[in-house]
Amino acid sequence: MATAVPLKTVYSSHLPKTSIFTRRNSTSNAHIPTLPSPLKSLTLTPRRSLLTPLFAAADAEADLASSGSITTFHGFCYVVGNNIDTDQIIPAEHLTLVPSKPDEYRKLGSLALVGLPTASYPVPFVNPGENSSRFSVIIGGDNFGCGSSREHAPVAIGASGARVVVAESYARIFFRNCVATGEVYPVETEEVGIWKECSTGDFVTVDLVGNRLINHTKGKDYKLKPIGDAGPVIEAGGIFAYARKTGMISSRAA
Repeated sequence: MATAVPLKTVYSSHLPKTSIFTRRNSTSNAHIPTLPSPLKSLTLTPRRSLLTPLFAAADAEADLASSGSITTFHGFCYVVGNNIDTDQIIPAEHLTLVPSKPDEYRKLGSLALVGLPTASYPVPFVNPGENSSRFSVIIGGDNFGCGSSREHAPVAIGASGARVVVAESYARIFFRNCVATGEVYPVETEEVGIWKECSTGDFVTVDLVGNRLINHTKGKDYKLKPIGDAGPVIEAGGIFAYARKTGMISSRAA
C-alpha cells in the first residue's frame, strides 16, 4: 500500500529536465550476472538515469505533478576508491567529442569511467558497445575528480545515465563543472570509508532533503552533507538554465 511522503522521488521514466546539452533516447539491454534481474531491460530517455523504482509508477507521476523538484534517487551503485582523476573518468584522447552534438554526447556516455584500471574494477561502468550504464549512483572516496580540468568529466557521467556521485570530497574544479553543466549532483559524505562498506551492485537511495545515503542491500544508513545552493542550479539543468529560470538573463525565444 502506497503512503504519502513529503519527498520527491525520481524514477527512470519520470525525470523532466532541461540541459545546456542535447539528449536523445537510447536503450540498454545488458545483464551482469552478479546484479539483480531488473537490469536485463532498461530504457534511458533525456535527463533520465537507469533507476529501479521502489514504488508504483502511478505514485511517481502524482509525485512529480505536484512539483518539478527532484530530491530522491534510487538505483544500483558503482563503487570506486580515492583519487579518481579526470583521466580515469574520461581519458584525454576523447576530449575532441562535442557534448552539444547528440551522437558525440552519447559517445561520451559510453566512455564514462573507461580509464579505470580493469584489474581493480573488473565490472565495467558501461558495458562495451553500449551508450549507457546500469548504475545510477557512483560512490567514491576522497578527492574525486582530481587532475586536469575538463567539463567532459561530469558530462560523460551524466550522459551515461548516472545522476549522483557520493564521495568524501571533490576536486574543486570537478565540483564546479558538475554545477555549471547540471549533469551530476556531487554530494559529500559526513564520514569517511563509506565506499569501503558498499559494493558495486548494491541498491541504494540518495535523499537530498534528508541528507542520507541508504544502502538497502547492506541495510545501512549514512549521513550526507547538504548540497546547499548548488542543488537548485543542477536541478535547473546548469548555470545558464538556472540564470534563465531565475530571470538573471533573458530566456531564449520559444
